[in-house]
Amino acid sequence: MSDGISIDALGQAVGDFSNHEKLGFDLGAYVGDLAFEEDSGSEDISLEGLQQELEECESDEVVANILSSGAKLREYAKGVENNLRKVELDSIEDYIKESDNLVSLHDQIHDCDSILSQMETLLSGFQEEIGSISSDIKILQEKSMDMGLRLKNRRVAESKLAKFVEDIIVPPKMIDVIVDGEVNEEYIRTLEILSKKLKFVAADPAVKSSKALKDVEPELEKLRQKAISKVYDFIVQKLIALRKPKTNIQILQQSVLLKYKYIISFLKEHGKEVFMDVRAAYIDTMNKVLSAHFRAYIQALEKLQLDIATAYDLIGVETRSAGLFSRAREPLKNRSAVFALGERIKIIKEIDQPALIPHIAEASALKYPYEVLFRSLHKLLMDTATSEYIFCDDFFGEESIFYEIFAGPFSVIDEHFNPVLTNCFDAIGLMLMIRIIHHHQLIMSRRRIPCLDSYLDKVNISLWPRFKMVFDSHISSLRDANIKTLWEDDVHPHYVMRRYAEFTASFIHLNVEYGDGQLDINLERLRMAVDVLILKLAKLFPKPKQQIVFLINNYDMTIAVLKEAGPEGGKIQMHFEELLKSNTSLFVEELLVEHFSDLIKFVKSRASEDSSSNPERSITVAEVDPLVKDFGSRWKTAIELMHKDIITSFSNFLCGMEILRAALTQLLLYYTRLTDCIKKIPGGSGLNKDLVSIQSIMFEIRKYSKTF
Repeated sequence: MSDGISIDALGQAVGDFSNHEKLGFDLGAYVGDLAFEEDSGSEDISLEGLQQELEECESDEVVANILSSGAKLREYAKGVENNLRKVELDSIEDYIKESDNLVSLHDQIHDCDSILSQMETLLSGFQEEIGSISSDIKILQEKSMDMGLRLKNRRVAESKLAKFVEDIIVPPKMIDVIVDGEVNEEYIRTLEILSKKLKFVAADPAVKSSKALKDVEPELEKLRQKAISKVYDFIVQKLIALRKPKTNIQILQQSVLLKYKYIISFLKEHGKEVFMDVRAAYIDTMNKVLSAHFRAYIQALEKLQLDIATAYDLIGVETRSAGLFSRAREPLKNRSAVFALGERIKIIKEIDQPALIPHIAEASALKYPYEVLFRSLHKLLMDTATSEYIFCDDFFGEESIFYEIFAGPFSVIDEHFNPVLTNCFDAIGLMLMIRIIHHHQLIMSRRRIPCLDSYLDKVNISLWPRFKMVFDSHISSLRDANIKTLWEDDVHPHYVMRRYAEFTASFIHLNVEYGDGQLDINLERLRMAVDVLILKLAKLFPKPKQQIVFLINNYDMTIAVLKEAGPEGGKIQMHFEELLKSNTSLFVEELLVEHFSDLIKFVKSRASEDSSSNPERSITVAEVDPLVKDFGSRWKTAIELMHKDIITSFSNFLCGMEILRAALTQLLLYYTRLTDCIKKIPGGSGLNKDLVSIQSIMFEIRKYSKTF
């Protein structure tokens, strides 16, 4: 190697130097005396660019020192040369001193070179071996990939084959459970496995061509038939339990039948005919059971019914009249509950309360209006229908079965309700039933159970015509009323008007939250009929004053009853308030004319005349003097008589006092006009001594006002 040769040569030279040093070799003699001589034979040196170089070196510190010292350049260069030589000699001496170390370093480098040469040979061998191993690994990798692919294919084949075997094989345990086991949760799980195998055999075309199917298919068919037979007997036994008396159907359905609802699914898929038999058996059972329950409940409710009204309980019917075959009853006049809503409105607030328990109510000797029984019956119907509808949907997976089951209960309810409706003459009860049906529809809507929609609509549709007929009967009773038999020589509110007021107030109350326009129209028709009747009755009184008092009492009573139904009033209340106002004005005039006829006649006829336009008809003192003296002599007595008259004439004390105040106010106005007229009469001041002061009259009015 070239590096090795160079190192050997260097080592030989170092060795020679080392020997000379040992012999006292003079380095200075060997090297000689070095000196710079002027080369006379050299070519002329060009000085071009010298000036530029000098300018560039001007900033150099060494050059600047030389130039500043003024020394000759040649001498300075010689000094530099000598210094360099000295340094060189010193360096050579230092090298010679380190010659041993250099020789040692040479040997070490030589040894390292040998070692590295061996390692190079060894690594070359390794490289060849690694190349051979890489080739072997590649071959193994290819073999591994091939084996992995074959393993994957075998696993796929194994899984398909295992699934096929699992789906088609009939384990002995499954046979034992299906054939000999009891129907329980384990039996249901085994049915699910059998169902999967039957579906697998029927659905997969590859299975039908397999030889295994020929061995398994007969066994599966036997198991299917056995399972169907066994679960059919089991379900029939459970259905028989539903027929037992006092059985809680809902508990039996929820805790027993629903646990085995998969049986129905199994029959529906693998035994359609048997499923239809089970379905028909359940429908027949529940139809009869529920029909019997509702029939018994209705019979118990009928014992609790309180009769409210008959065909003769009409607004315009005279209290003493009765039908030819009507049973003895208490006088209608004392049974205002026929026309008043009263406590019956509570049924709307208790709409979602539990149904009545008949034997408890019967033991307490309680009786209820029919709407209470109606709500209770339909509450039971709603709860039963909701439970049955949800069960049918969950157990059989179909909703239509509900309607087949409830055809019987619906028929039982119709058998009861239709004759009751036909013989119902209680208009308030009918309207309450209409409202009850409305709330029941809302309840079923909130439950999201649609099974009673058509039934509730049918009941609602049947109630409205009956209500309209009964309501029209009340209107007809007013229109066709015999006023001679109805009339009583009494100016206080007539019982027909009280019936009307309570009747109307009841329907206004029942229509507050519903805004039924049809009901409003019927109430307006009723109001027109009673207006005509009350005027006819009033005309039977001989005196106009009595007629007016009669009308005021009836109108005031009607307004008071209507206000109880709703403080907001309405068109009907406003109508009677207008009538009351107009008749009050008429009564005030009648009352004042009765006691102060001359005064009122004079004020109306003469006080407004203009004497300047017609001097011949001028008012004189002689004409006015009797009026003033008459008024002054008995005005207090007249007011007292008016007060007593009003107290005895009007049933409502507050209404009477309002009328008295209106009468006294009107009297004051008449008397004020008289005094104003007297002031205009020549010589009228002479009557001042007989005039009653306005303050005195005002004081008297305030005295009666304190009674309010």
